[in-house]
Amino acid sequence: MRVATEGRSGCGPVIPPLSEGLRPLRQQVFERIRAAGTIARVQLAKDLDVSPASVTTITSELIAVGLIQEVSAPREGGEGRGRPAVALGVRPTAHYVVGLKISDQDLSAVIVDFAGNRLADHRIDRRPVALTSAEVLDAIVGLVDAATLKAGMTRRDLSAVGIGMPGYIDSPAGRVIWSSVLSDRGVPLASLASAHLGLPVTIDNDANLCAMAELWFGAGRMLPDFAVVTIEQGLGMGMVLNHRLYRGALGLGMELGHTKAQLDGALCRCGQRGCLEAYVADYALAREATTALNWVYKDGQSMIVLLESLYDHAKAGNHAARSIFRRAGRYLAVGLANVVNLFDPPLIILAGARLRFDYLYAADTLAEMEAMVIETGRPLPRIEVHAWGDMLWAHGAAALALSTVTERLLSATSDIAAQ
Repeated sequence: MRVATEGRSGCGPVIPPLSEGLRPLRQQVFERIRAAGTIARVQLAKDLDVSPASVTTITSELIAVGLIQEVSAPREGGEGRGRPAVALGVRPTAHYVVGLKISDQDLSAVIVDFAGNRLADHRIDRRPVALTSAEVLDAIVGLVDAATLKAGMTRRDLSAVGIGMPGYIDSPAGRVIWSSVLSDRGVPLASLASAHLGLPVTIDNDANLCAMAELWFGAGRMLPDFAVVTIEQGLGMGMVLNHRLYRGALGLGMELGHTKAQLDGALCRCGQRGCLEAYVADYALAREATTALNWVYKDGQSMIVLLESLYDHAKAGNHAARSIFRRAGRYLAVGLANVVNLFDPPLIILAGARLRFDYLYAADTLAEMEAMVIETGRPLPRIEVHAWGDMLWAHGAAALALSTVTERLLSATSDIAAQ
């Protein structure tokens, strides 16, 4: 099992120059500097296959507007005479953003600087009940203020906010079409939160932001294509194609949890029946436990406590408890096989708190997935389990905010340079 770690050099996707032909050179230069952490001008020109003069012109503009800075670079072979080597790096203090995850059972936030360094985080538990729009907005404001206080900042120090939550999220429009977190539907949450915070706000589906976290800070930085399947209160999926998050034509794609696994099957929290999520997610395991083991689960009770008890019983040899995880694992195998047959990604990352329940991705589950994949004689995608912890989702939301800020700033820089 591979565990995702922090402390990498740079952040953001590492994109080969030949795949960036349609992207403005200014943006390519900045993103390459950010991805490298620190890089010399000559190496930058070599990596992007452009002239040193072009790199010098663009980096001078980026320095002038305060987005990057010159930093001391270590000499090869140790100390030497003459002027110290100089490299380029993103200026961390240029901007700060906060990423939030609003989920059924907890709220989390992380503040990062412009170079992607984490400065502070904050997490609180909450009762698993649907909230009104007003209650969600109050929670967002309280979460941002608590995180900025930990970082020694105020809201005025932030440049943007990214928010991730489960459900059908129209990210370009900033609208929550449906979410298990909200009792209301069709909520223009981005504009409402922006008005409350006095900051630009971008929202997205939480599984998409899990993929963003891997793309910016994890195993996906060097890969053009990969998939992330998340297992928590729900079952989600994020897909990266050609180094970019893929949302579908209307921004609502990759809803793996709501693909149908059985006609007229179990009731999903989305209101439909037979969704894959209704056989794999938290509430599916809790439903099976109350039926097979005659346990009682009441609204408002901690589902985590019930699931931990179910897992302990399975580890202790309880056949019924084991069969519950085994059944969920078989349905997960169906979902993963469908992902492979549809997209053929080189890597599928499994993420989320429920991956502590290793029965879900045991060897027999993955073997069953293999049996359902089209036989081509070629190797299957790698399956990796990443244990980022609770802040994974908020990191993805912070990456969303950083991406939004970067696009805006580089567009403004282009306008200035053209004058």
